[in-house]
Amino acid sequence: GRYAYGSQPAIAQWNLARLAEAMLPLFDTVPESAVERATASLNRFPELYAQYWLDGMRSKLGLFDAEPEDKELADDLLGWMSRTGADFTNVFRSLSRATAAAALAPEDAEFGAWYGRLQARRSRQGRPAAATEALMQRNNPAFIPRNHLVEEALAAAADEHDLGALHRLLDVLARPYDHDRD
Repeated sequence: GRYAYGSQPAIAQWNLARLAEAMLPLFDTVPESAVERATASLNRFPELYAQYWLDGMRSKLGLFDAEPEDKELADDLLGWMSRTGADFTNVFRSLSRATAAAALAPEDAEFGAWYGRLQARRSRQGRPAAATEALMQRNNPAFIPRNHLVEEALAAAADEHDLGALHRLLDVLARPYDHDRD
């Protein structure tokens, strides 16, 4: 719906427009000038969002520099994830570990072809694999607060006065980028 992954840029711009409406008197004392200033800023949002999104995806994919086909590479992965129902966090976590990503490739021909493109793209960077993996692990969390785990911890705390599950969850989430934990 409204907050689906692909809808986030548009809804973010809509939310910023509502914020700007509330702040118009701060932009200028003349209402028309305030609207003009707010509109000029809001019109920059799609381009800025696209650039920051692509920079973020490059980091998640272990790409240090920019090449023209990077957006297509990222979009193709997201398309595959959507078609197969693959979990966003788990896919990027697997990609952050070369052996895990390589193991996925033979299981799915489409992913395998995409992964070959990624490997070719990475090879043009001239960076060691360890640097690529480190970049990815800094940008792809190993752990996120899954709804069912949060609900279980909250239910145990509320219903049974047992804070153990909550403390274990908080301990893991205190270091979401610790890829050495399982």
